[in-house]
Amino acid sequence: MILTKLNASPFKKGGIVEINDKMYAFAEKIKQLIPHIKTEESTKQSLILPFFQILGFDVFNPLEFCPEFIADVGIKKGEKVDYTILVENKPLILIEAKSCTQKLDKHDSQLFRYFGTTSSKFAILTNGLVYKFYTDLDSPNKMDSQPFFELDMLDLNDQSIDYLENFMKTKLNVINIVNSASELKFLNLAKNEFKSIIENMPDEFVKMILGKIYEGQKNQAVIDKFKPIIKRGINQYINDKMSSKFKETLAVSETPEVSIEEPEEIAHKIITTMEELNAYAIVKSILRQHVSAARLVYRDTETYLNVLLDDNGRKWICRIEAGKKLSIQIPDSEKKAIRYQLESLDSIYNYSDQLIDVLKRYL
Repeated sequence: MILTKLNASPFKKGGIVEINDKMYAFAEKIKQLIPHIKTEESTKQSLILPFFQILGFDVFNPLEFCPEFIADVGIKKGEKVDYTILVENKPLILIEAKSCTQKLDKHDSQLFRYFGTTSSKFAILTNGLVYKFYTDLDSPNKMDSQPFFELDMLDLNDQSIDYLENFMKTKLNVINIVNSASELKFLNLAKNEFKSIIENMPDEFVKMILGKIYEGQKNQAVIDKFKPIIKRGINQYINDKMSSKFKETLAVSETPEVSIEEPEEIAHKIITTMEELNAYAIVKSILRQHVSAARLVYRDTETYLNVLLDDNGRKWICRIEAGKKLSIQIPDSEKKAIRYQLESLDSIYNYSDQLIDVLKRYL
């Protein structure tokens, strides 16, 4: 069965904001709501239902988005799934909701039982912050023990939202999702395993690396000595790759400044750090609910990273100064730079209102 367009899409380019901007804006709202949400019911109303509304579902139409769908399990009758997405009156996606105050580690068994008693193809376990997507790759009609896709609303990125688009009402396609689910599942498992290796650094892994770079005896003392060095080397490599990827993706042009040095010499002195790039990402997340993220670019200099609207030097929104003293400069109404010291990158969110005000002056 292939599911294509069920209704006209509410996400049209040039019209209503697309899913990326909607998701990022909602993620920012979630951060503000979390301290005020204490129960499962408030999690459903404030976090989960709006999430599926962004995906285009009519959450108040029980023929499409059915609350408390009955899924009898064995001799137990009247067992109910929190929500079920129906297509042609048949369950396609089961949704089990928990409070945002709970972790999801031990709650998949209930969803596992429901999955086997219905004709559904997908199941989602969520606390409104994390969404775990399951299907039956290992055995037909039996929910896998591992999710094939996991979305964290507090750690969004464009790649995860791009995949989430497959679950939009107007793009829902079972065959396409299943075909990509297997590769995605093992990709995520491999990523988690790699993360575990980097964070825990098993002795066997250290020995393998030492076999390539160290000729001496590889006893426990040597392993313990090299473990933090190898860990730093891996992290540095990852940071270098991410920095390079950012530059390629954003196609950043350097700041035009008057200098007797050649352009190549100037560029060679400018090193865009991961701290600067992470700060830039935070500024984008704050502003993208008001303007397309594609219009927000950065130019790096030897002293600070400049965030601009439309790559226009006269429309600078802020300047990030990283290093030993982390700070942000924001222009006032006369474009005079006001510097604020930052305790951490997260402190940038404390200046959301000022950043938005600056942006609106240019729109």
